[in-house]
Amino acid sequence: MNRRHFLKSATQFAMAVSAANLIYNEATDFLLTTEKPFFKLSLAQWSLHRAISENKTLNPLDFAVKAKSLGFEGLEYVSALYSLENSNENKTAAALAKELKLRSIDNGISNVLIMVDGEGELAALEKKDRDQAIDKHKKWIDAAAELECHSIRVNLFGEGAENDFKTWKETAVDGLGRLAEFAAGSKMNVIVENHGGLSSDIAKLTAVFKEINMKNCGALPDFGNFCVRRRDGDRWASPCVETYDKYKGVAEMMPFAKGVSAKSYDFDADGNETTIDYLNMLQIVKSAGYKGFIGVEYEGNRLNEIDGILATKKLLLDTAAKLR
Repeated sequence: MNRRHFLKSATQFAMAVSAANLIYNEATDFLLTTEKPFFKLSLAQWSLHRAISENKTLNPLDFAVKAKSLGFEGLEYVSALYSLENSNENKTAAALAKELKLRSIDNGISNVLIMVDGEGELAALEKKDRDQAIDKHKKWIDAAAELECHSIRVNLFGEGAENDFKTWKETAVDGLGRLAEFAAGSKMNVIVENHGGLSSDIAKLTAVFKEINMKNCGALPDFGNFCVRRRDGDRWASPCVETYDKYKGVAEMMPFAKGVSAKSYDFDADGNETTIDYLNMLQIVKSAGYKGFIGVEYEGNRLNEIDGILATKKLLLDTAAKLR
């Protein structure tokens, strides 16, 4: 190789190395400056309840593969979307948990929690009714432990007891507290969602948590469930006549939060939720130091379930990028 050819080749090599270093540095800078959101995304199975229960287009056993295909990292199951044998509910729930665990492993997705409904009122006025509710919830604690969830979500209803705060507080502390004691044996959290009635009056709900004072007893703040009282005194049907401030409520629940539920109903032309200020909500959640899963729970009617789920997911990610 002559000197001129050598110098030319050396110059070209140096330029190539310099260009490679520039590309590497720019890529590194991009990765360092593009922050991941402060939370992980899970999917609440209730977002697909129409496909599962009404249209029959989705087998609830296929929840893991569906959530994975939509880009989620975690699963939030709903007990009411699964059928158990009346004669042997405990055995059926245990078998169900094993099957769901295998499917979650196959899809590389985490099991986060089970939302338990229809298993009796933990704050019931009569102790025998609370005892029965506690027993009926136990199989779901065992199922959640098999799935390696961190929590079961429960309701804190108590027909009759909810007419008087002092009475409800006593029954709620008893029922929820005893269930939390049982769950502690499985290292499982028992968390209450604001879900109507006094459970949506957050000052009263947090008074229950403070009285119980157990590390595994806490909250699942939901962005949208803050109706304290309805016109006809029913649980769900009639118009809401008394609400708790949703932003104040979430802020008050965050010190007790083991999870967060991002409720959505509809979206404007810019992709913003029409009834919930997500920027405000996520700032509250982030400022509380929360870094766990946030579950997408779409309950709207205008968009189909898949489009609503994806719109909520996009809104969460876009909003997270705007936070302080």
